[in-house]
Amino acid sequence: MSRGYSTQQVRQRGNIRIVVLALVVALVVGGWFAVGSISQSLREQGAVSVRNAILDSAKQCCAIEGSYPASLEHLQRDYGLRVNSQDYLITYEIFAENIMPSVVVVPR
Repeated sequence: MSRGYSTQQVRQRGNIRIVVLALVVALVVGGWFAVGSISQSLREQGAVSVRNAILDSAKQCCAIEGSYPASLEHLQRDYGLRVNSQDYLITYEIFAENIMPSVVVVPR
């Protein structure tokens, strides 16, 4: 016994396939945007963490030596600070030995 499909049933199946395909495409595109947004948020949080680590090291240096370090390299060399210069652009500016340095960290 063979089952025949009417024209209306064939159209309904085609419409269902189109709707399912559209939903899958929408989910993929939505997931892609969500991953991009999460990635950007993580990079910004990483920049804040790097800045805080630099400032903490500078405070430690000031407590031990009596003045803030003149350069970021001093913190890296003498205080074990490690920063990822490939992922972050870091600006370290000091105005005077007794004033906390200005540190700006921007994700690349």
